[in-house]
Amino acid sequence: MLKTMLDLTKKILTVVSFDAKLFQKELDKALKWITDAEELRKFKEWCISEFGLKYPSIIKKAFTLG
Repeated sequence: MLKTMLDLTKKILTVVSFDAKLFQKELDKALKWITDAEELRKFKEWCISEFGLKYPSIIKKAFTLG
């Protein structure tokens, strides 16, 4: 199930990436349910590679607080 939820979250983030507030909201929601450290590390890397140029401050803040 974790794999499916992670895949769904990635799709959602891609879809809402046109709007910074929606992106931040969905990213924050995802970080609440990802509990595995390795999954979190991989998800962070994915976020940085996909959206690091567009939303660097949102990503940095979300993973610092999370």
